[in-house]
Amino acid sequence: METVSLSSHNNILLLKHSHSSSSSSSPPQKPHHSRNLITTKKPIFQQPNSLLIHNDKHKHSSSSSSSLPSLMLHYTQNGYFHKSQTTWEQLLNSSFHPSLHFISKLFKSYAEQRKFDHIINILHSLNSRNLTLLPQFYSLAISCFGNAGNLKLMEETINEMVSKGFRIDSKLGNEILLYYSVFGSLNEMESAYGRFKRSRFLIEENVIRAMAYGYIKKRKFYELGEFVRDVGLGRRNVGNVLWNLLLLSYAANFKMKSLQREFVRMVESGFRPDVTTFNIRAMAFSRMALFWDLHLSIEHMRSEKVVPDLVTYGCVVEAYLDRRLGRNLEFVLNKMDVDDCTRLFTDPFVFEVLGKGDFHLSSEAFLEYKTQQQKWSYRILIQKYLKKHYRRNQIFWNY
Repeated sequence: METVSLSSHNNILLLKHSHSSSSSSSPPQKPHHSRNLITTKKPIFQQPNSLLIHNDKHKHSSSSSSSLPSLMLHYTQNGYFHKSQTTWEQLLNSSFHPSLHFISKLFKSYAEQRKFDHIINILHSLNSRNLTLLPQFYSLAISCFGNAGNLKLMEETINEMVSKGFRIDSKLGNEILLYYSVFGSLNEMESAYGRFKRSRFLIEENVIRAMAYGYIKKRKFYELGEFVRDVGLGRRNVGNVLWNLLLLSYAANFKMKSLQREFVRMVESGFRPDVTTFNIRAMAFSRMALFWDLHLSIEHMRSEKVVPDLVTYGCVVEAYLDRRLGRNLEFVLNKMDVDDCTRLFTDPFVFEVLGKGDFHLSSEAFLEYKTQQQKWSYRILIQKYLKKHYRRNQIFWNY
């Protein structure tokens, strides 16, 4: 038997190596002779802090420097910020070129622990190296600041990026506008939108929804209508989102003539109404007790082959019961497929503006118990709601 020592930069492992099978004269080693093996109490996988102790200065080769990024990520993710800073200085003194993936994970780790000053320091230290990926590093820092809601640092980084001659592309511009919509005030959001328009970028659907939600939270429905008009109602790559938001801005204040006029314009412009479009009108008709318009809207849905959902049935049921016309309810329901399985396709923005009806809320409570009955049809839900509605109008005297 001979002892072979295998050493690396990270650990020292001592193994026993037997002779090859060509020396047949030596008998095979039995397991119970393990008392002759050279053992060590040091673990094979050492902790990161012990790695630095065993690393000699003359052994810092390319393999050791390649392990420093993972070591720095380990320190950052576990809150050892002093050690991570020391490791970063070692990386700067070496020939290390940071990759986009490494900087992205590093910035994300710092942002999760709200150590924004470390991100700024790393960004400034990368400036002196004239890297080709520097614009992407600025974009990563801006995204981290914005996603954390630190709009001040985000704006300062944007100004610094522009001052260095780097351009903001459409993707980053949409992200910046999204962060202002979510975390900023209406004035900040509108100011950012003005700068975005001057850049002639195309606003994406998720940013449109974020800005619309900002107006809806403040109940600024006139401003919501002006915003979607400014974006352009003729855009087809976002579906009916812009038209539905415009109709919703009128339905919120029950401006029925404007609502009908814009719906006709929508159809004439070549847009096909979806279930959200019809339900915005149906909810307004139901609240205003416009039964004839509600009937025509349901007939229009049938002609367009748009399947009604839970909101549509709720508008019909509540319109008749609120006016004590429950006996005439069958007249409308006979034209609808009440035995169909329940579904909900309406855009959640509608509920943010007009809320959920009583039938909708009551049905959601029943739909939670799917184990008791696998198929909840509209007929069953309407029957249960009618029973509940008539019971609450009765007075029970307890003596």
